Amino acid sequence: MTLEVIATHRLFEGTQGFYRHQSKATGTSMRFAVYTPPQAADGPVPVLWFLSGLTCTEENFTVKAGAQRLAADLGIMLIAPDTSPRGDGVPDDAEGAYDFGIGAGFYVDATQDPWAANYKMYSYITDELPAVIAEHFPADMARQSITGHSMGGHGALTIALKNPMRFKSVSAFAPIASPINCPWGQKALSGYLGEDQAAWRAYDATALLQDGHRLPTEILVDQGMDDPFVDAQLKPELLEAACEAAGQKLTLRRQPEYDHSYFFIASFIDDHLIWHAERLNASA
Repeated sequence: MTLEVIATHRLFEGTQGFYRHQSKATGTSMRFAVYTPPQAADGPVPVLWFLSGLTCTEENFTVKAGAQRLAADLGIMLIAPDTSPRGDGVPDDAEGAYDFGIGAGFYVDATQDPWAANYKMYSYITDELPAVIAEHFPADMARQSITGHSMGGHGALTIALKNPMRFKSVSAFAPIASPINCPWGQKALSGYLGEDQAAWRAYDATALLQDGHRLPTEILVDQGMDDPFVDAQLKPELLEAACEAAGQKLTLRRQPEYDHSYFFIASFIDDHLIWHAERLNASA
């Protein structure tokens, strides 16, 4: 598979790169960012996926989170995909809203027209992009972990729950805990999947836990309590209750005075990197 190098930058003795390739899953070109730590010069290194939230691209986490310094020390590759297909002919929300369409793929495989032709972000993240990474980068694909923010936190949780043996650990920052039960999720899932709410459950972490999905490892979630979306959209208490009922280990840290921004993510990204590194390295 051909990979276009958009730009590379030396960073903490490693390489921050931005890349593009043609995606069969989405029918478009897709961009993503990879930080390759210096340890990769000696052999494949473990991988941490970061899935971003509404309106974001591969640049938000890469530029704003400040994760590369510690990733370089820990020897972890950071992968930040885009959040949706883009380009000429890709359908978008008719009203140009931020919470549906371009920039809001919700990590689902759409089944409804006109979205089904391009919006296959679940398949892209779980199948196609990992194959690209394995082919072109010094990644130890036997040691992968996943995290994300908001819509991307939802993506990280649901992808991990549906692929429980792939990831050594999973965490999230302010995830949309139950899209079925919030306006963002209801709009996205009805648009991409149709009105049958039974189909929505495959893309809802709380519902997946209720339906029997489990992870062999503990989940880590950080939630800012000054987040303006916490009550109406994120609903961490639903995830907490589902984990308790399922016997799924969860550490939910409610962080006073923190909001929904990358200032919040930057404040706790080191904790998450260390937490993932411990589990990735334990499996070496």
